[in-house]
Amino acid sequence: MTTMTQTQFLLELEQVVEENLNRHLKVAKEWFPHEYVPWTDGRNYDGPLNGDPWSHDDSQMSDVARSALIVNLLTEDNLPSYHHEIASLFGREAAWGEWVHRWTAEEGRHGIAIRDYLLTTRAVDPIELERLRMDHMSTGYESAHSQDLLRSLAYVSFQELATRVSHRNTGKVTDDPVADQLLGRVAADENLHMIFYRNLLQGALELDPDQAMRAITDVVTTFAMPGTDIAGFQRKAVQMAVAGVYDLRQHRDDVVAPVLRFWNVFEIEGLSAEGEQARNELAEFMEKLEKQALRFEDKRDMLKARMDAS
Repeated sequence: MTTMTQTQFLLELEQVVEENLNRHLKVAKEWFPHEYVPWTDGRNYDGPLNGDPWSHDDSQMSDVARSALIVNLLTEDNLPSYHHEIASLFGREAAWGEWVHRWTAEEGRHGIAIRDYLLTTRAVDPIELERLRMDHMSTGYESAHSQDLLRSLAYVSFQELATRVSHRNTGKVTDDPVADQLLGRVAADENLHMIFYRNLLQGALELDPDQAMRAITDVVTTFAMPGTDIAGFQRKAVQMAVAGVYDLRQHRDDVVAPVLRFWNVFEIEGLSAEGEQARNELAEFMEKLEKQALRFEDKRDMLKARMDAS
């Protein structure tokens, strides 16, 4: 079997893109960020408007919920970098280009809505948040797969689902019905984006299963969320994992495994030796990930037991 080039994939998948774009436009629901923000809870901050300075006591939100919201928001903030990557890779013409702009427009709502909620409810220090935003966006973002179409499609298939899980669970730990409703709306967008990319990679598997299998394996075994370079990310990630916002068990069982099942990666027939090698590596990694998830659960349960005892 002849290995397809990136240009060939772009041409061959054009019809798949168009079909899934039409599907997306049919099922995506219009929504408005301003409707999910409790504006009457807000008041002026100190500064030119001579309002009240922010205080930790302004909000009853837990530290872990605050950390999760900040991580989620800052991750959304790097949208210009994400747009640049997919526009450069997919192009800006025909169905590919139409998707690039539609996806960017939909993603733009997420940062708007979450920031408006946080500032209106005074849930976070606005000065610290702005400094974090400036620092994070000044660094920019470039994924490890920015030059490779199949690896990029595989990556966003998992990443969009991971983002959905993180937003949904963040809403739950806020203990605020307004935040929960807002983040549920954001998560619904992320789920539709995941479906679009997942279906494109499915099309690539049908065109060149060996090359697509290698791409999937490389992405799964090196996966990292785009917010890992946020200042203090590791500490926040541990908080989020212990609280059940996003942890290794969820990553394996709720993100990686369902997408792999959809693609039927362990049932595909007719792979070459290279394709089988990639699949074997993937199977071994999934076993390793299961062991890591079990160890995490044990440590988390021990930590919670100590906290309950104290």
